[in-house]
Amino acid sequence: MGEAHEAHRAAELAARASYGRLVAYLARRWRDVAAVEDALGDAFVAALATWPRDGVPEKPEAWLLAVARRRLLDAGRHVAVEGRALPALHAVVDEAHGTAASGPVFPDERLALLFVCAHPAIDEGMRTPLMLQTVLGLDAARIAAAFVVPAATMGQRLVRVKTKIRDAGIRFEVPDARELPARLGPVLEAIYAAYGSGWEDVAGAETRREGLADEAIWLGRLVTRLLPDEPEAWGLLALMLHCEARRGARRDAGGGYVPLDSQDVQRWAWPMIEEAERTLVVAARAGVPGRFQLEAAIQSAHAQRGHTGRTDWDAIALLYEGLVRIAPTVGACVGWAAALAEARGAGSALAALDTMPSAVIASYQPYWALRAHLLARLGRADEAAGAYSRAIGLSEDEAVLAFLAGKKGTLPGHP
Repeated sequence: MGEAHEAHRAAELAARASYGRLVAYLARRWRDVAAVEDALGDAFVAALATWPRDGVPEKPEAWLLAVARRRLLDAGRHVAVEGRALPALHAVVDEAHGTAASGPVFPDERLALLFVCAHPAIDEGMRTPLMLQTVLGLDAARIAAAFVVPAATMGQRLVRVKTKIRDAGIRFEVPDARELPARLGPVLEAIYAAYGSGWEDVAGAETRREGLADEAIWLGRLVTRLLPDEPEAWGLLALMLHCEARRGARRDAGGGYVPLDSQDVQRWAWPMIEEAERTLVVAARAGVPGRFQLEAAIQSAHAQRGHTGRTDWDAIALLYEGLVRIAPTVGACVGWAAALAEARGAGSALAALDTMPSAVIASYQPYWALRAHLLARLGRADEAAGAYSRAIGLSEDEAVLAFLAGKKGTLPGHP
């Protein structure tokens, strides 16, 4: 069992560390991203079957590359027609590193690939999902969860965008330094979505997501080095640092879920919070507020409880109101309603939730958890029980599921 676990862990770590690099390297020769991803998937499966028996190879990445290459050759999917070739992502990154000093110098190959995937010819709504799968290695189900769409829908969209890239011969090039700000938005969204995937797995139940939050923070730091004058890059870094600082307080000694307003502030990582505050100050100097700066400011307001002993819900509700104006995501709208509940009462919050389209919130667990909480506060126990059941059905984390089941059990008539 121990050897199998270590082999599984080694394969997962190799996948996370080198997925984008292997995709790029193989795409340079086979020029078909979908075929390359299939081959790498087979290679990872082979690793899990072989490494426990034969031991983890000295160079796991080289082993995976060799197996994936054989899979591609065996499948006969080597496309040699230049007119239908997907441009070589790895090759253009190599070229960027060898260009004149006037070009952008990327501190990490994966960061360069993220900007390459933000090509303007790719559908705007699919640039971030493409980055998440091709460069950062998230599967379609996780990407779908981040965008609150069915997994099958996201999978179909990813297939279509890769087919378009191949068939239209979209030529990927490392962008000029002047183009980077225009491509920054989807890159930041991809990094944040990757962080969110790692943040949600607080119990470490999935090895593939283990360390993903740290990797996202690292990429966020690299973006601020590459584009130090972009306030949203600093805002995203501040946001991730604030959230990460509370990771250790999200579970009690028995592994139970602890919501933010009940967390022990002594268990927060205060040096990281202080860094987040300094980072947010840098972002604010430009005087150009944006989504990530506002989200970081909301987390900063929560952190003040550690100094004052209370949460300023009026300030948080006001910040959420500004966030919803410029970035009305489902998460922002639910967060605003949660803040309204504390600042103005459960009735106002429930009214805000009622304005959200049913298609948007049908599978969004935080919506149903908050709705259940508000209905319970308003004494509408039967409706609250139904909402709790919806939230429980949408929960993957066992600790969160147990927390919600406990709340449902306290409702009158619903033991």
